Amino acid sequence: MSLLMAPLPLMFLLMIPGVYGQYWGVRYGYSHICALKDSSVIMRCTYTYPTGYRIRKVFWTKTLVKNADNEFPDLSKDPEYSQRLQYLGDKQQNCTIRLSHVTQKDEHKYYLRFITDKPVGKWLGEAGVTLTVTDLQVEAPERVTEGDSVRLTCKSSCALTDRATFIWYRNSQPLTERRDGNNQLLLQSVRREDAGRYSCALHGHSYISPNPVIFISPSGEIMEGDSVTLSCSSDSNPPAEISWFKRGMFVGSGRIYSISKISSDHSGEYKCKSTNKYGEKYSNAVTLNIMYPPRNVSVSINGSGEVEEDSVTLICNSDSNPPALNFKISWFKRGMFVGSGRIYSISKISSDHSGEYKCKSTNKYGEKYSNAVTLNIMCELKMFNNCDI
Repeated sequence: MSLLMAPLPLMFLLMIPGVYGQYWGVRYGYSHICALKDSSVIMRCTYTYPTGYRIRKVFWTKTLVKNADNEFPDLSKDPEYSQRLQYLGDKQQNCTIRLSHVTQKDEHKYYLRFITDKPVGKWLGEAGVTLTVTDLQVEAPERVTEGDSVRLTCKSSCALTDRATFIWYRNSQPLTERRDGNNQLLLQSVRREDAGRYSCALHGHSYISPNPVIFISPSGEIMEGDSVTLSCSSDSNPPAEISWFKRGMFVGSGRIYSISKISSDHSGEYKCKSTNKYGEKYSNAVTLNIMYPPRNVSVSINGSGEVEEDSVTLICNSDSNPPALNFKISWFKRGMFVGSGRIYSISKISSDHSGEYKCKSTNKYGEKYSNAVTLNIMCELKMFNNCDI
C-alpha cells in the first residue's frame, strides 16, 4: 500500500511539425510519492507516440546517465529491484509499475523510457516520479502523571492522505477499540495499566517491524532466587510470533519469557525473534548477569608442608558473583585471623605453623567459610641440633 501526496499530473509532449495531434509524451500520475517503509508503491504512468511507430521496449530507470551500451539502465535488470519490480502496463499506452518492500535505499527519482521500431523513435519522460520512504513515529509528552489526559500523535516525514486510517498498538498488541481516522490517540485519565510501549500503523498496511526490543523486569541487579521477566516488544502487522533464544538455542515462545527462582545457570545472552508472513527480525542481545554470594569455598595446598624449612602455599578457591576481591578473602588459623588475599604463603615453615586453616570468601551478598585443612609439620632430625616439637 502506498501513501502519497497528490499534485496535478504532469505531461510533457513533443509536437511533430506539420502533423497535428501526433506527439511524444509521458504522463505520470504523481510527481511525488510518499510511501511507508516495507509497503508496495504503485507508480502510475501512460505514454503516447505518433502513429506509424511500433513499441519495441518499455522500461523504467533511475538515472539520466547512459551506460556503456549508450542506453539508460533498465531497472528490472538491477539485482536490487528485479525481484520487487512488477510491470503492470502494456506496450500500447499504460506504463504503470509496482515496487514492493520499499526502503530508504529506494529513495530516487524514477523515469520511464520507451523505444520504438525506428532509430529516432526513443523517448525518456524526464519529469519523473520522486519517491520518498518514511517510517511512522509516535510523538508523546516527555512526562506523564497518573490521572493526566495524554494525546499521542502518529507522525511521518511526509503528509499522508485523508483516507489513511490508523491502528494503535500497546506492547505490540493492537488496541482494536482505538482505530482513529486522524493520526492521534487520546488516553484520558491514564492509570498504571496504560503504561507500555505505544506504536502506530496504517490500517491495511502489512509489514515486519524493525528489530524488536527486549525489556527486563526488574531492571536493576538480579539476585539468585529472584523472579525475572523478559518482554519482547515488536511492532509489526499482522502481529508477530515471538521466539526466545539463549546463546542461539531455542528456550521458549510468546511475548513474555518468565524465569522464577532464577539461578546462575540462567546467566547468558538472550535474544527474541519476531516473525510474521512478511519476514523475521532478531533483537539485539541482552545479558542476564545473576548475582549470588560465595559458595563452593575450598582450600588447596601447594608444596608438601611436611618438613621444616619447606615452603607451602594455601589457595582459597571460591565461586561468587561478583567475585570476591583479594582483600575480601581472609585466612584463619584455629579461628584467629592470620592474613588476607586469595593466596596465603608460608616460607621456611616450622612446627609452629602446624594446625587447622580456613579461608573466608566475602562479597556484597554474603560470606562463606571453607572446610578446614590441616598442616602437620614434621621435625627433621639433624646432628648437633635440637628440634622443638
